[in-house]
Amino acid sequence: MTLSTIPSRLPPEASRTGISSGLRGMASESPVSLILWLALALGAAWILPGLVSWALLDATWVAEDRSGCDPSGACWAFIVNRLPQFGFGFFPPQERWRAAVALAWPVVALAIALGPAFRGRSGLVAGALAAYPVGATLVLWGEPLGLPGVGTAQWGGMTMTVYVGTVAFVLAFPVGLVLALGRRSSLPALRVLSTVFIEVWRGLPLIAVLFISVVMVPFLLPPGTELPRLALALVGITLYTSSYLAEVFRGGLQSLGKGQAEAAAALGFTYWTAQGYILIPQAIRAVIPGILNTVVALFKDTTYVLVVGLFDFLNIVNAAVADPHWLGLANEGYIFVGIVYWSFCFLLSRVSARIEWDMARGAAREART
Repeated sequence: MTLSTIPSRLPPEASRTGISSGLRGMASESPVSLILWLALALGAAWILPGLVSWALLDATWVAEDRSGCDPSGACWAFIVNRLPQFGFGFFPPQERWRAAVALAWPVVALAIALGPAFRGRSGLVAGALAAYPVGATLVLWGEPLGLPGVGTAQWGGMTMTVYVGTVAFVLAFPVGLVLALGRRSSLPALRVLSTVFIEVWRGLPLIAVLFISVVMVPFLLPPGTELPRLALALVGITLYTSSYLAEVFRGGLQSLGKGQAEAAAALGFTYWTAQGYILIPQAIRAVIPGILNTVVALFKDTTYVLVVGLFDFLNIVNAAVADPHWLGLANEGYIFVGIVYWSFCFLLSRVSARIEWDMARGAAREART
């Protein structure tokens, strides 16, 4: 065949694209896949029209109470009316800007991490998160800054969820690293203590941890000593989370092998210098998905603070659903909760993917130089 006999373009049949060609391709590759896709399409065609009609077309967005809502559609007016309480708990209305600052602080840090120039801002993001426990506590409490004092009993809603989750993670991160190093230590006493600590805290359910922290620990304190329940709960959640992070970090350190530590020692690095500059950064890079899983689990586990009398996002929605003026709107409340939790967890997954991609690109750049 000469070049002149080669067709200038593919026949029309070979260049066709569309649903029919896609279905034929799936049928030829895997009939089971085609059946599953058709079942999903039929299910969506059956569910979506009614769902869209209930959630959007027939929904009520403005009403004073349940009686003002169209019974054939969703009553999103319940969410609209209670949104400040869902976001800021029982914070005084004139001081809600402080709760908004505490709520937006880590969200903005995560948004920066998703930005196009994250590599140059990684120190800023890490510093913002490291400063959160002290900074957010001062802003919410208020008195040390000369603002009207707001007790922890008035904190709640999404602010409480984000505050507890972020503070516990930031404090548990270094504790988990130390525990992971201790469990790998050559000193028997340190290794045994770290192992016992990790296994004990991992073996306890979080509800039991909160009960011990808030109910039993005060009996061990000197007479007259009284600590806020939130502070006691944070200590328990932090130690509980650190035990899981320790195992994540230990897995990352074990994946590196002994060769790198021996090479660092041969070059004159001390133990802590080698850990800080060579081993720990690589271990963290290797276990970012595991860290993310721990953060997501922690974010959702904050709902257990109800057992010690604290109202996070889910629990304050539960309380609002029982309001006599809005009875019968549990579906709307829990759908809203699900959307918010999914959105936050999706944001965390995007941040994790961004960090992994950025670290991989940096490692590739270093390998070329």
